[in-house]
Amino acid sequence: VQLVESGGGLVQAGGSLRLSCAASGIGFSMYRMGWYRQPPGNQRELVAEITPGGGNTRYADSVKGRFTISRDNVQRTLFLQMNSLQPEDTAVYFCKADIAPPYVYWGQGTQVTVSS
Repeated sequence: VQLVESGGGLVQAGGSLRLSCAASGIGFSMYRMGWYRQPPGNQRELVAEITPGGGNTRYADSVKGRFTISRDNVQRTLFLQMNSLQPEDTAVYFCKADIAPPYVYWGQGTQVTVSS
């Protein structure tokens, strides 16, 4: 199983980034997918998640209205469009694939840094 994130980088406050997570080795369309982040010195926290068919999404209050999670089950890829980025969004961003324990998988993470 591999989840490979990409799209992170350095951006100024107010800017945008689009993260991708390419999945292999799993039945992607069967998995609930999520984006999590871990700011420096803090615990990993949920950013957004999406149901297997893409019909339902859930967001952390801190990103509602700014971030959009989506998925392409044909391309086996998860996305996170991040707009109006702020310095407090600086973190390592991880994607997660989840059906039920023990079938929970994580990517290696991608760094997002927002400068003020």
